[in-house]
Amino acid sequence: MVEVRNGYGRNYLVPRGLAVVPSEHNLRLLERHKIRVQQAREAKIADLRNLSEQIQRVEAVKIEANANDEGHLYGSVGAPEIARGLRAKGLMIEPEMVKMEGGSIRELGLWEVSLHLGFEIETKVKIAIIKSQEKK
Repeated sequence: MVEVRNGYGRNYLVPRGLAVVPSEHNLRLLERHKIRVQQAREAKIADLRNLSEQIQRVEAVKIEANANDEGHLYGSVGAPEIARGLRAKGLMIEPEMVKMEGGSIRELGLWEVSLHLGFEIETKVKIAIIKSQEKK
């Protein structure tokens, strides 16, 4: 609830649907809306905690990449590829949730990557970068 000048509220905000008059009915509606928003937030947090537990049960996500004989990748593995590998395991992870401190991965091997799921829920997942099998 915000207090504004009478003319601004009456002539601009209320006609455009940007505000309503603080009547008793509107205040009750606001309180109900706050309760629904809080319940939705709590449900989202519970879902993210459940997702975090599912991620921790995954041993390692294997991602194939082209590499030379020394193990250097042709290109790199970044957040989109990691998110795609996790989605293939049935975990709904978006690329924005993958946080890579050192930038993208450019070597074969086992890597640990942080995931920031939201609402300060964080977890780590192991990523195994393996050399893709060449078809002959």
